[in-house]
Amino acid sequence: MNRNHRTAQAILVLAPLLLSTACGTNQKADAASAAPAKPTVAVAKVTSEDLSRDLTLTAEFRPWQEIEVMSKVSGYVKSINVDIGDRVTQGQLLATLEVPEMTDETARAKAGVQRSEAQVAQARDEVKRAESGYQIAHLSYERLAGVVKSRPGLVAQQEVDDAHAKDTSAEAQVSAARSNLAAAQQQVAVSQAELARLDTMFAYTRVTAPFAGVISKRYANTGSMIQAGTASQTQAMPLVNLSDNSTLRLILPVPESAVPTVHVGQQVDVRVPTLHRTFPGRVARFTNKVAEATRSMDTEVDVRNPGFVLIPGMYAEVDLSLQKTLRALAVPVTAVDMDAEAGKAGAAGTVLVVDSQNRLERRPVTIGMETSNRIEIRSGLRDGELLVIGNRSGLQPGQEVSPKLTEMNAGK
Repeated sequence: MNRNHRTAQAILVLAPLLLSTACGTNQKADAASAAPAKPTVAVAKVTSEDLSRDLTLTAEFRPWQEIEVMSKVSGYVKSINVDIGDRVTQGQLLATLEVPEMTDETARAKAGVQRSEAQVAQARDEVKRAESGYQIAHLSYERLAGVVKSRPGLVAQQEVDDAHAKDTSAEAQVSAARSNLAAAQQQVAVSQAELARLDTMFAYTRVTAPFAGVISKRYANTGSMIQAGTASQTQAMPLVNLSDNSTLRLILPVPESAVPTVHVGQQVDVRVPTLHRTFPGRVARFTNKVAEATRSMDTEVDVRNPGFVLIPGMYAEVDLSLQKTLRALAVPVTAVDMDAEAGKAGAAGTVLVVDSQNRLERRPVTIGMETSNRIEIRSGLRDGELLVIGNRSGLQPGQEVSPKLTEMNAGK
């Protein structure tokens, strides 16, 4: 009974202590559950990087130069030496034409030259004969005139007059013979010019490549009748189509707003989706005129094609750099709340900065260039600071948060 009495006394003494301890634990648990939890927010770091604002344009490759090779003369195709896909060099023989009547005309022209040369020889002989006759007539006249002076009355005046007339006539014959010789020599030149013209036309029966390139189409075969490719002969058929693909052109329609940023010599990257490759290009020329219909300016980009990997007709994409800033403080677009002046250089905005105590601070900033997913910060932030991105509703300055760094820093 004494033992039971002592146990009951101990329980009475410890009960208030145990009750007090239990109440204290429950109060702490209730206080902990009543305290607000820190929200987890996505943050991004302010970084220093190069920003560029680009304009993507699409066009198709065109050959550096492309022509339909025509014939200067009409004739039948005697032989054609190339076919589609063949690469040719400048001056290489493409086809030979057969023009039978031109051979006859050339033979006639050669005969005409020979006849004119014979007429020249004959005219020279006539000049020599006329000069000989003139010398005799002139000598006779001078002798008679000398006798008349030395011994007047010895020779009748009629004889002196006849000798003078023969002298004058012989001199005129010499002049006429020399004129005939000059005319014959001019006829030789005319005949030779006609022969040279026919030789030149005959040379056109050999059709050669005006520049190095690729035969992209063949129109004629052996035996085909080819008309002379003159402006009046609209039915004239070309022999082949020749394309120079060593360098290709891209004609880009640059919008009016981007025209001031385009300049000759500008380097661009040319992406070819079908090849999954990028090639270097250069702005070579532009029209210096904005088309009224499209409000764009045609700009040509030259792309070297030494390996002939690129084919005319392929589509390509070109990024034209409209604006570029080096080592700018940049943040994601979703981190900035912009005011009514958004989009203008020097416009203002606000951001939520997470300080070293993980508390929010609303801070005004001045923005600069904007790309598709980045904004340049000109003032108001420092490199390495953390900004809240995404949905900021319900967040207040001074609120303690749990920041979670995201991977949105990559990209421009």
